[in-house]
Amino acid sequence: MMSYSIRASVLAVAALLACSAQGQTTGGTDALRSAAQKAIAANPEVSARLNALRASSAAVDISRGGLRPKIDLEASAGRTEDRITTRTPEGESLSRSGAALSLSQILWDANVIRSDIQRAGHEQRARWFEFLDATESTALEAVRAHHDVVRQRALVALAEDNYVQHRYAATQIGSRVRAGVGRGVDLEQANARLALAESNLTAETANLHDVTARYARIVGELPPARLAKTAPSNAGLPASAGEAVNVAVQASPAVSAAIENLRAARATTKGREGAAWQPKVEARLRAGAGRNFDGVPDQKRDTSAEVVLNWNLYNGGSDQARIRQAADTVNQAADLRDKACRDTRQIAAIAFNDTRKYIEQLEALDRNVLAIEKARDAYRQQFDIGQRSLLDLLNAENELFTSRRAYANAEADLLLAQARTLAATQRLTTQLGLTRMETAGIESPAGWSAAEDAPTRCPVLAYDAPNTTPRSELDQRAQRLIQQAPAPR
Repeated sequence: MMSYSIRASVLAVAALLACSAQGQTTGGTDALRSAAQKAIAANPEVSARLNALRASSAAVDISRGGLRPKIDLEASAGRTEDRITTRTPEGESLSRSGAALSLSQILWDANVIRSDIQRAGHEQRARWFEFLDATESTALEAVRAHHDVVRQRALVALAEDNYVQHRYAATQIGSRVRAGVGRGVDLEQANARLALAESNLTAETANLHDVTARYARIVGELPPARLAKTAPSNAGLPASAGEAVNVAVQASPAVSAAIENLRAARATTKGREGAAWQPKVEARLRAGAGRNFDGVPDQKRDTSAEVVLNWNLYNGGSDQARIRQAADTVNQAADLRDKACRDTRQIAAIAFNDTRKYIEQLEALDRNVLAIEKARDAYRQQFDIGQRSLLDLLNAENELFTSRRAYANAEADLLLAQARTLAATQRLTTQLGLTRMETAGIESPAGWSAAEDAPTRCPVLAYDAPNTTPRSELDQRAQRLIQQAPAPR
């Protein structure tokens, strides 16, 4: 008979195939949501992205300050000694002191400052999208860590049961050998398989330690002692591979951040062109007072107002090189934007296809586990009456362990594939009902659009699955082989 846990898993998959998009909610969902929320709230990677966002917001204010007047206060006291040979006396010393207030205002700089403000604004929006991406990625990693712990605990339980079965078989064979009704070689085989089962248990226990340590790194605490499995659910999943990749690209914060980095590079190029080819005009006002002010004997105060034009005519070719550098940086940013789009499409397409693949695999693996369980039970009965060898029984036991292990892995992989698809389409945090870190004082880019900066080298090549031979045709080929086979004698 099939164990309760496997029957429950089969029923969950059957429900997934038949139920609506609402799915099922189990106790495991609460633990999963809690782990993901804790990861978002305390994970250093997310907080690092948030601090980068706050720093970029301050950078915008820094750039805007260039449009405002600049006021400086200068105070000094000292002594000046001059030696002029054409004057009598030749030497003269002068004690001086004073203070001056100066104001300067940019009148024209070929929009260099405004370009820098635009650059800073695009970089701030890029950091915002990177913060969103880090939040979604961390939630996915927390979900992965949760499922891996549940998976590995199940694999340890299977390995323990496998060890118990081999220990039982070895003990029974040992009793037969000592009673003189068993062969010594059977005992050696049983002990060899027992050693293998013990090795498998050690390996699974070590893997459980590793995934538990990974859970602690991502979530910030050890997993609960008891974790319930979550039922598969297609709630929030796209209906097709084409929808998955299109939604992923439109909603991807990685693509949006790459677009904003491209716009920032363009703004930098515009600013460098203005600084290189056009003059800078500045208004200056200065007023000061003191004793022998500015080193002029008996001067008590001085006031000046002027408009200054500064136009660099030659800079050793550095300006032209900076412009070429900025143009190449723009091209590089466009390449990275298109790469981000391609990567996003690939991730979404593979994740969505995996959700279909693992459902089909679980159906086949369920039949596999059922058949092997029946064969193992029959082999055990036949071994007890001497119709089967020990090797047959041990092989059946190992095959059952392998099939159950494959089923547990496929079940966990299905849950992860669904989470990966939700994360690729930026729906995971929403589906789990998670909240992001506090971003008070930072405005989100409402109404943001890629517009004409959308990726240009990111072809739509999504497909539901590779073109493979239909199962019905494969069954027909097998039937032809049966017909060609010689009759049994």
